[in-house]
Amino acid sequence: MTVLVETPRADADREPALDYSALLDVLREASVRTARAGRADETALRAVRACGLLGLAVPVGYGGAGASAATVNAVLEEVARVDPSMAVILFQHFAVSARIGAWGTPAQQARLLPRMAAGWVLAASAWSETDAGAAKERLACTARAGADRSWTLDGASSLTTGAGIADLYLVLVQTSEAEDGSARHGSRGQTFFLVPADNPGLTPEPSPAPTGMRGSATGRVSLSGCRVADGDRLGPVGAASEIIAGVRETGATLGAVSAGIARAVLDLTLAHFGRAGLPAGSPRAARLVELATSVEAVRAVVADAGRRGSAEPGTTTLHSKLYASQAAEQIALEASRLLGPVGHVTDHRLTTLLADARAVTVMGPTNHLCRELIAASLRR
Repeated sequence: MTVLVETPRADADREPALDYSALLDVLREASVRTARAGRADETALRAVRACGLLGLAVPVGYGGAGASAATVNAVLEEVARVDPSMAVILFQHFAVSARIGAWGTPAQQARLLPRMAAGWVLAASAWSETDAGAAKERLACTARAGADRSWTLDGASSLTTGAGIADLYLVLVQTSEAEDGSARHGSRGQTFFLVPADNPGLTPEPSPAPTGMRGSATGRVSLSGCRVADGDRLGPVGAASEIIAGVRETGATLGAVSAGIARAVLDLTLAHFGRAGLPAGSPRAARLVELATSVEAVRAVVADAGRRGSAEPGTTTLHSKLYASQAAEQIALEASRLLGPVGHVTDHRLTTLLADARAVTVMGPTNHLCRELIAASLRR
């Protein structure tokens, strides 16, 4: 059993590649549709697959761009400025790409990474269980090893961005007795597996009416009698916590999505008032200056994470997610106060951006978990 989902098409069968500016135009229009429809936009997904963006975090040797965390964060920010839902989908795909690049076997890398870079395989993470605790210490998803070197995965639903639209899911399961008392995210005895969307034991369940990130296909993925080969295991058995910790060290951060949302809020607010509505020295102008300064602070902390120049890059990444997501929500709230009644209309873009900003705070690593892990680093 393999995780190959789709046979590569000939070049003549591929859609023409879009340049970056054209892609942003497509996503800007799609974000309006998804805010109303509450589901992922097919036109936007086709454009993202066709333009080569899915290969951003894939090593050059496998057909990708081999981009640094700083570049990944910058691209996520620009995408989130026009379409936060698509930025979250991309963040998860980039994260899985990085995990395969760092922990995959040569066979897994050769089989998957070129297809991910080409846009034929869109990946998602499916390992946030409702009752597992913020640090994934009480997983209900389990795996049983078979005599034929296969595994059978069963368990609770996992909250997933890209549910029903991804071709490949990275799932986390308990493969042996958990070890209590660990300060790390996750416990020993947990293992990652790469599961294709067409596996009959995997069932995606998109949420019918998400409040924020309405185009992100955030829902649940359930496992029941899901059989996979040992070759679909990512990393050593029981080593999931090391893989999770290593991803934070890369500097790629969900805070970049919050930075894009914050910039979109500022853009909208400035456009609403126009230059004539900002006389020098007025209280409104002063409040907008504070708003713009907050946006720059968000961008700075995200950029710092991407540079990986601190003594503890992983902790800096956590700081960036925590601060950027909190600040983006506050920026959107302040903008709604500035706009008055207009900013509280249900279908106004500012209302959508505020809901998106709030959604990021509970996306993994959740802000609650960020605080726990940062506190642990302060105690060391």
